[in-house]
Parts: sequence; C-alpha cells; structure tokens
Amino acid sequence: MDEQLAARDSQLLRGVLPMLILSTVHRGETYGYELVERLRALGLADLATGVVYPVLSRFERDGLVTARRVASSGGPARKYYTITERGDAARLDAIARWRAMTDIAERGIDPEGASA
Repeated sequence: MDEQLAARDSQLLRGVLPMLILSTVHRGETYGYELVERLRALGLADLATGVVYPVLSRFERDGLVTARRVASSGGPARKYYTITERGDAARLDAIARWRAMTDIAERGIDPEGASA
C-alpha cells in the first residue's frame, strides 16, 4: 500500500475509532488490551495499542467512560472501562452521524441504487 493510501486509511480510522471504542465498551466492561483485541477481531488487524489508549484517556477525562483499577496476578493493575450515560448518548449520536454519512457515500457511489 502506498503512503498516501495508508495516510487516508489512517484518517478514516481516526474518524471511526471513537465510535467503535464506545460501542465495544457499551457491550460490557473491558480493559484496554482486551478492547484492542476485540477491535482487531472485527477486522482492524493492524490496530496499534498506542492508538486506543489516548482515546480512552480522553473519554475518561470527558466523562464518557469511567475507569477502575483491578490488581492483576500477571503484571500491573488493569484499568477497566465502563461507559457512562453521557458516553452512551455520544455513542448513539456517533452511530447516527456515521449512518447518515455512509448513506450519502452510498448515494454518491451508486446513485441509481444498483450494485457495482
């Protein structure tokens, strides 16, 4: 993949990643690495852990998620994240905006509604 294409993919991921993180945390309490693994299982195989943690920190600071530390027998304490009511509202808003944008994109790609 050339560098321009990779940069565009990175920008697209940056736009959709917050919605995917909120949606994943909405399904149940999770810690950072587990969240990354769930996102990789969705098809984001090359997702770096360093991309997710800043988003989680911002969500915690903005009150979209809460976090609690739990001791781990196999290393440092894990930080478990839970979505808040405010975070769930942000998740629903992001999904609505995503669906509106993909609808516009679909109409632009295929104005007649026929498959390519």
